[in-house]
Amino acid sequence: MSGFIKVLEGLDRRWIYLAMAISVAGPIIYIGLTGRTLPESATPAAEAVYNAIEELPARSRVLFSFDFDPGSGGELIPMATSLVHQCAARGHKMYFIALWPLGPQLIEDTIKRVITADYPHLKEGVDFVNFGYQAGNEAVMKVMLTDFVKAFPKTKTGDASAQVPMMEGVTRASDFPLLITISAGYPGAKEWVQYVVSSSGGKVKMVTGCTGVQTPQLYPYFPGQLAGMLGAIKGAAEYESLVNANLAKTSGDAKVQPKYQEAQRRMGPQLGAHLLMVALIVLGNIAYFAKRREGARASA
Repeated sequence: MSGFIKVLEGLDRRWIYLAMAISVAGPIIYIGLTGRTLPESATPAAEAVYNAIEELPARSRVLFSFDFDPGSGGELIPMATSLVHQCAARGHKMYFIALWPLGPQLIEDTIKRVITADYPHLKEGVDFVNFGYQAGNEAVMKVMLTDFVKAFPKTKTGDASAQVPMMEGVTRASDFPLLITISAGYPGAKEWVQYVVSSSGGKVKMVTGCTGVQTPQLYPYFPGQLAGMLGAIKGAAEYESLVNANLAKTSGDAKVQPKYQEAQRRMGPQLGAHLLMVALIVLGNIAYFAKRREGARASA
């Protein structure tokens, strides 16, 4: 044991850096060459998000709120991509809004990446619409409870919201069977729960995809006011696996485009790095207690 302790004590830190580089680069190279990702086992919270969309009748109205900016895109863009992918595949009508200033551009990017690229038959104003950004935070949410058009009077392209064909029958927030928030902070998922879901008397069903920082704050709302939740890149990977597997069964095509596996692809290097860190912590503790025991014996 003493020899083992000496080896650890004299270990050049550059070997640790090399081990970390290999643990991160190895999975990236493997996934890139093979196209295979690590298997994911979905948690009840991720399954609830998938089921909330899947159980809606075709052509149901789904309200998306993009409440994040590019700084949180690493965690949230894969969620947005797969959420829109599932809704488009199910034929739901998608209404996009944003309470963050940079949200509209992220909405447009998602529309181009998913709807325009893979669902060209869907038409703007009939199957999907982007209302853009509206300032006001919780005030906007409160207005939506009674008058959606007042909260978002125009689309991002400048058209009057009331004149958009798919707005027929939409008066207030409760006219949407499902609300999906993609949230990075304030205003975001927590405020949607407090000011819309709770105030609607349970008429608004909501699921969310959120950053890892927000996840602990939202768990108390699940599965009550919050019907489902995707937490950080892990939640995104779990949800991706569900969407990809079930759409593959439906279409009979097992091949999945990389853009719909982004979170799953990122889980490989993350897992490798985490396993190495755990192994180093365990080895460090073994060396510490072994040295402590030898010191006790020597003093005795």
